[in-house]
Amino acid sequence: MQDFNTEGPDEQEDELFEHYNFTAGKGQEPLRVDKFLMNFIEKATRNKIQTAAKNGNIQVNGAVVKQNYKVKAGDVVRVMFEHPPYEFLLTPENIPLDIVYEDDTLLVVNKPAGMVVHPGHGNYSGTLINALIYHFENLPENSSGRPGLVHRIDKDTSGLLVVAKTVAAMTHLAKQFFDKSSEREYVAIVWGNVEEEEGTVEGHIGRHPKNRMQNTVFPEGDQGKEAVTHYKVLERLGYVTKISCRLETGRTHQIRVHLKYIGHTLFNDERYGGDAILKGTTFTKYKQFVDNCFKILPRQALHAKTLGFVHPKTGEWMSFNSDIPQDMVDCIEKWRGYAKHAME
Repeated sequence: MQDFNTEGPDEQEDELFEHYNFTAGKGQEPLRVDKFLMNFIEKATRNKIQTAAKNGNIQVNGAVVKQNYKVKAGDVVRVMFEHPPYEFLLTPENIPLDIVYEDDTLLVVNKPAGMVVHPGHGNYSGTLINALIYHFENLPENSSGRPGLVHRIDKDTSGLLVVAKTVAAMTHLAKQFFDKSSEREYVAIVWGNVEEEEGTVEGHIGRHPKNRMQNTVFPEGDQGKEAVTHYKVLERLGYVTKISCRLETGRTHQIRVHLKYIGHTLFNDERYGGDAILKGTTFTKYKQFVDNCFKILPRQALHAKTLGFVHPKTGEWMSFNSDIPQDMVDCIEKWRGYAKHAME
């Protein structure tokens, strides 16, 4: 069982809407509620949280608290506002889509890095869903009320997504993802020389008990959800390695978390510490080289390259591949040149 959960039901109480719902983990030491929330709410400011407290919009265990209330293990912290969460206010936007396949049942989209899949805290426009509801009418909603979405990938991950056009397609595709019968393969650049040619990472994934912006592995399996990632080395590039990852499960940040867990954080993954030099030398020229690579690839080095599933209507196996984006190609080429030079 996880230490805490979030995004609880969108309840209305005395004209207030629940925006956040956190349950403090077992290891939570007493901490002021304003500081607790700043750790867990992305893009939150101290002033915004303190204002919410002054307005009586922060509750702990059902009671309104002041900003200096100290959160303890097991406390349920809720943040309430007078308007619905913005992610439920969907606005169609004329954003171009890179559609690689479409029929009357589904479509497959190649998402660029930098595009958020669905509206959420801090990202209320410019998302894939804003584009989908502009270009397509009456898309079925998934269990979270998000039109067309069968699965998602992170904002700064590029690559393939399948979108359902009908309720039947949504149900059929969702079951394939649940049953692990779909195919999803990613290409990544990771820090370090991955010793084994291929391997499997198994470890339950759940929210980090002290940093809500991250997920973490719970090796004992007492928290989080089951997660399995298979990896294979594609090319060794000195202090980094190009690998492929095949997902057996689909947890939030799964590849990012699993690879960090085995000591091979994704290259330039800011959230998980990959935007620092984790392997290499102390030479100034090397630092400059890595900084240049970060500029070429200003995001985590992860691309959803392959997507396969059974077509819900025809029963045919469908498989799609997308090219590795130019920013990753350029970064790989630079590391390839560096590795070759280092061996000479």
